[in-house]
Order: sequence, then C-alpha cells, then structure tokens
Amino acid sequence: MGIEEQKEEREILESIYPDEITDVSETEFRISIVLDVPTEDDDDTEPPTIILNVQYPPDYPDEAPRLDISQPPNAAKHPFLDIQDDKARLLSALSDTIEENMGMAMVFTLVSTVKDGAELLISERATAKQALKEMEAQKAEEEENRKFQGEAVTRESFLAWRDKFRKEMAEEEQRKLEEKEAEDKKKKVKEEKKLTGKELWQQGLVGKVDEDDDDDDGLESMEKLKIQPAA
Repeated sequence: MGIEEQKEEREILESIYPDEITDVSETEFRISIVLDVPTEDDDDTEPPTIILNVQYPPDYPDEAPRLDISQPPNAAKHPFLDIQDDKARLLSALSDTIEENMGMAMVFTLVSTVKDGAELLISERATAKQALKEMEAQKAEEEENRKFQGEAVTRESFLAWRDKFRKEMAEEEQRKLEEKEAEDKKKKVKEEKKLTGKELWQQGLVGKVDEDDDDDDGLESMEKLKIQPAA
C-alpha cells in the first residue's frame, strides 16, 4: 500500500515540478525551490535556491519521510540565508506539518512550507537590517540637529553655569589686580630713580652741568670775534 501511494505522489510531483525534480533512486529525489525574495531596483542577482531532498521510508506516508536541505553547488552566498546555519531551523519548522499530514501524501505541502519558512527568514533579516539602518540614520540626524539647538536649561545646569561664571569673573578680577600691582611697582621704581636738585648738587652733578654750559658760551663768543686787518 505504501509503495503504490509513493508512486502516485511521485507522478503528481513530476507534473507540478517538471524542471525542478531530480531522481536519486526509486525512493529518493530532490526538488529545487526558487525563493521569492524582495530585491533592490538595481540588484540583478539571481534569487536564492534551496534543495529539498526527500527519501521515502517503506511505510510512507504512515511514516515520516527522511528530509534534508541543501543548496546548489557553487551557489552564491545570500546575505540573509546560510543553509549551513539555517538548515536545522528550517527542518524543525516542518515537524508540525509532518505530524498534521501523517497517513497522507505530504511532499507538496512540505515544499510549500519550507519555501515559506526560508522566505520569511530572509524577510525578517532584511527588515531588521533596514530598521537598524534607519535607526542609525535617525540617530545621526538627531546628532546633527542637536548642533543647532540650545541645550535645555535645568536648575542643575544653571547652577553649574553660574558657579563657572563666578569663578571666571573672580579669576579675571585677580588678574587685573595683579597687573595693576605690577604696574604700580614699576612706577615706584622709576620715581625712586629720579634725583632731586639737592641730590644732584650733593653728587656734584650741578657744577658739572654749569661748567659745560660755560664752555659752550665761550665757544659761542669766540665764533663771534672777527680778526681786524693790520693798518
């Protein structure tokens, strides 16, 4: 009874998947499944393909088929699907379908289920990546906008600003005071260096100045003399 049902199902599958099904033996075959996934407008890469390997046990469909999932040789790696990592998850998702269809031909349903599961997995990951991209873009935009917005004033920020302002003002006053003291000290030194008339006389500087003046007057008188010619 099992073998007859297996042959009948196999003929139906041949009519549904004429180009996708490949026999391995009388009780084993593979079905290539092309996944329908969204692509970018400028993305011309081929959609990903997975392969469902089905092997009938003697008592199928009263016994669950032996299943495996692989990908075509040299297939390009898809950014959101890795058969090596995702195989266990995809096969596990078929458990409920197998239980619900025990005693009936179920391969067509299994193909549809694994196809939907793989496409959903890709869609979820693509959506998560897009959401992360949008979140990062929004964060960058908020950071940019924050440059043009004043910081909200709170009691704590105001007190911090006030303390900083007072400190800066005190430092400025101290700096001006120190500069004034330094300037006053310079003036005092200059005044101390100036000698009074008495101090100049005591140091003999007054007489020297007068003598220099007398010499200058004598020279000036001599320049005014004219030599008279002899009679």
